[in-house]
Amino acid sequence: MEAGESMHLEKEQAFYKANKTELRSKYAGKRVVIASDDDTCQVVGVYDSDREAIQETVKTMPRGSFMVKYIPMDPRREVIRLSPVGNVVTRG
Repeated sequence: MEAGESMHLEKEQAFYKANKTELRSKYAGKRVVIASDDDTCQVVGVYDSDREAIQETVKTMPRGSFMVKYIPMDPRREVIRLSPVGNVVTRG
């Protein structure tokens, strides 16, 4: 992971933590794609699987430029797993 990717991943993780309650109320059981640039961070897609999230997102964004996060139905089930295929952060 390059320095720029690491910086964006940190911003995306911070965005998730800051918005966890709202994201869970809207997207529980789904995978959200979170992307950031120098100024903003936002949800850019919502999908049913990691595979679908990655396949669809790489059509418009390069791998490593976004984070896929599984929003668990039960917040106690949250686990972080990083993947080289576009920083997947999901349930283990």
